[in-house]
Amino acid sequence: MKTRATIFLLASLAMLPAWSVDSGGASPQAVENMLGMKFVLVPSGEFMMGSEESAESFAKAYPQYDRKRFLELGDEAPVHKVRITRPFYLEQYEVTVGQFKQFLDASGYQPESVADGTGGYGYSPDYDPQKSAHGDAFEGRNVKYSWRNPGFKQGLDHPVVNVTWNDAVALAKWLSEKEGKKYRLPTEAEWEYAARAGTRTRYHSGDDPRSLLRVAKVFDADTAKNWPQWKAFALSGHEGFEFTAPVGSFAPNALGLYDMHGNAWEWVSDWYDDDYYAKSPPDDPQGPASGRLRVRRGGSWHTWPFYARSSYRNLNMPDTRYTLVGIRLVREVEDSDTVVHFATRQIQSSHEH
Repeated sequence: MKTRATIFLLASLAMLPAWSVDSGGASPQAVENMLGMKFVLVPSGEFMMGSEESAESFAKAYPQYDRKRFLELGDEAPVHKVRITRPFYLEQYEVTVGQFKQFLDASGYQPESVADGTGGYGYSPDYDPQKSAHGDAFEGRNVKYSWRNPGFKQGLDHPVVNVTWNDAVALAKWLSEKEGKKYRLPTEAEWEYAARAGTRTRYHSGDDPRSLLRVAKVFDADTAKNWPQWKAFALSGHEGFEFTAPVGSFAPNALGLYDMHGNAWEWVSDWYDDDYYAKSPPDDPQGPASGRLRVRRGGSWHTWPFYARSSYRNLNMPDTRYTLVGIRLVREVEDSDTVVHFATRQIQSSHEH
């Protein structure tokens, strides 16, 4: 039996071409939850995951980089076909400072940076990364830094950072219990499928790194003012922000998803395995069954353009809290059998044109 919500969803989808978003960036496919998080329906379908781009090709596009960086990308290969068999709702924007605060106030949960008494990382103009034993760009761990204070000013509409994988899972668990819906982190495959939104280019905006200026807050001339030693790796243009930008400040991808490149790295559910793609199942891969490190995707406000590519894989310990890492959640679709049939038809029709 179809619910009223399902009938409305199907009717809304019927009016939209696949991979489309209206001129205002707000799609009729979106739903909103109790924290004001908006979620966009990502239809089922298939795509080619990963990258096997040659070092020669990268060297032409990124001439300022040491060539050895292009030889360390084996975990992006082999390129392989992945089928996402069920549609899902993906958060239209990264979780904001204000939404995370609402969660903490309502739940009483203590983020790991507070609960374990070690704090997080933060920007300090007096900190010299060249003198750091690990070459970190930021100072920490230090109790003065946390999701509340990454060392620079953030508004309630900026992406929350300095949050761990465990913090992200706690948020999803609490929302699931409060709303009776299933919230979780996206799988790595779901994340890349949604980020690409039908593209096979380095970014959903194209292959040219400068195309990021209209869709992403990454390491640009504004941010490079604070790290002049890395100026050569910055985009030459100005995006208008030294640090994080309010979510949705740049153009969305074809699904109406914002900041899939840049602003904050986003935790995904998978354990990391550098050769997982060689053995990944074709349907709805969930990642390795166990591991030590979790995957994060998409790049941040401090990320050099090369590392913000759709296929790039990054990783951290689950308890890592860093001033570049944030959250984007999935809400699972209800009445999935009905929606899967329609959404799949949408994707297939886009491939026929």
